[in-house]
Amino acid sequence: MTKNLHIIGGGLAGSEAAWQAAEAGAQVVLHEMRPTRATFAHQTDSLAELVCSNSLRSDDALNNAVGLLHEEMRRAGSLVMRAADAHKLPAGGALAVDRHGFSAAITRAITDHPRITVAREAVEMLPPPEWGRTIIATGPLTSPALAQAIAQATGEEHLAFFDAIAPIVHRESIDFSIAWFQSRYDKQGPGGGDADYINLPLDEAQYKAFVADLMAGEKTDFKEWEKSTPYFEACLPIEVMASRGEDTLRFGPMKPVGLADPRTGMRPYAVVQLRQDNALGTLWNMVGFQTKLKHGEQVRIFRTIPGLAGAQFARLGGLHRNTFINSPRLLDGQLRLRSHPHISFAGQVTGVEGYVESAAIGLLAGRFAAGELAGRATLPPPPTTAFGALLSHITGGADARTFQPMNVNFGLFPDLPNSGRIRGKDRKQAMARRALDDINAWLQPQNRDAAE
Repeated sequence: MTKNLHIIGGGLAGSEAAWQAAEAGAQVVLHEMRPTRATFAHQTDSLAELVCSNSLRSDDALNNAVGLLHEEMRRAGSLVMRAADAHKLPAGGALAVDRHGFSAAITRAITDHPRITVAREAVEMLPPPEWGRTIIATGPLTSPALAQAIAQATGEEHLAFFDAIAPIVHRESIDFSIAWFQSRYDKQGPGGGDADYINLPLDEAQYKAFVADLMAGEKTDFKEWEKSTPYFEACLPIEVMASRGEDTLRFGPMKPVGLADPRTGMRPYAVVQLRQDNALGTLWNMVGFQTKLKHGEQVRIFRTIPGLAGAQFARLGGLHRNTFINSPRLLDGQLRLRSHPHISFAGQVTGVEGYVESAAIGLLAGRFAAGELAGRATLPPPPTTAFGALLSHITGGADARTFQPMNVNFGLFPDLPNSGRIRGKDRKQAMARRALDDINAWLQPQNRDAAE
């Protein structure tokens, strides 16, 4: 290949796209604006930094669609999954990672690759045709200038939603005369443990007082142009969930099912769970507690939770604005911009939601672009796979009039033959086994081309 592939954005999607393309033989220039330009969410200049949770969610390939996507990515040689597996932390049935070790591993792999050049610079224009094949993987924090350029080029108003960050607590400040370790239903995680979460119990009076505090707490003000931006339903601020009814949290992130307070042997009225956030086990993330409360209010209100009276916070929650395009209207089946086919999009900016989904779309974009540069066609993965179901959804399966960000889920997969005879868990497992067979078949010719 004599031409470079340019990739804008060094997050999960951009890093995965660069790795896949370079492994397929392409010469890659990866443009990342940090540290020359900072964002309000990132704290380092490392590639693939995790700015929200440290969890890649369920790792169960047969019963959960994101776990299935994990396995498909592993089989496709994903750099993101390789780093995640090398830096995983105990988290029940989830795949959580040490965020610093994870990001450092990806940064090292990218910078050491002989066919990848990292250019630390901001790109604020639509890539010109003379750049040749380009992938835009700027994620939810696309700069205003580039976002405006994209909107002008496509004739579409870009869409946006808010995403929220949960607080992180220092373990040493948690009161373990109240808190205890347990995974819900004592479910074992990848490391074999069945007590991977710290649990904080609330009785009925404590829960109701906590909800009242959330509702009354002082919130972050929105700018006028942000007020009409919708939230993503899977990542609502906790106070927005609380506003939907007094019991909403108790049936959501604070549900006590599958847990028993060892002091009483009984299930609490409500529970706050903390998940390990670093390899040392010194930092713990408040699960589901993304928030737009002001920092002082967070400290005051979260310290009313039993076990957190003396809590010290390594990071308080926050809110940031995410940007995504109307992919069903703008992109073709290989993630190319219809109006400017030398440009592809990848990651969360395409309207997928979640770390793994973003990296998966980056993986596909990198493979598609490398194949095009090498003069060979790369067929999209079958829609029966997690890769294909997600790709099909954002490039035409979703209704462009109501398009909103989407996690991978079994509802995106084509139904099974005779599906009426298979239900529940058996149905998911049958769809997962079909997907793994089909992804193996899809990967075979690509692996053969790479070997040649």
